[in-house]
Amino acid sequence: MIQFYSALMIIGLAFFTLMAGPSMAVGTSDGSSETAAAPYDEAKAMVDEGSYAAALPKLVGLVQNDPGNADAWNLLGFTYRKLGQLEDSDAAYLKVLAINPDHLGALEYQGELFITQGKIDAAKANLVKLQGLCGNCEEAEDLEKALKAAGA
Repeated sequence: MIQFYSALMIIGLAFFTLMAGPSMAVGTSDGSSETAAAPYDEAKAMVDEGSYAAALPKLVGLVQNDPGNADAWNLLGFTYRKLGQLEDSDAAYLKVLAINPDHLGALEYQGELFITQGKIDAAKANLVKLQGLCGNCEEAEDLEKALKAAGA
């Protein structure tokens, strides 16, 4: 009889262990943020490595699937700029700033694009806006350094 209760207890314990696994995971993540973040993170890693051409199709697909993703548009603009596709870069930064006019990264990168295009006054205007938004944050400091390096 003790063996029967021991077996029953083991079966019951196994049952509750199996049932507890899924219930503990419920609500920890809806999966959508992980799904959305994964392609962006992959593309960002490629960009960080300097693999701009490899990142480009991932970023284009990402903004097609999520056209309101300002960070993806910003990274796409950066990638286009690094590939020398300045018109596409400009269009991507305009899209970012249409989504979020105060996007610090886009203001910095667009300012750097302006420097490349010889639009120093426009780059300085971006710097003024950045400083108004975040003081001497990294984005403002980086754009200021780029302006100084350009002799402006």
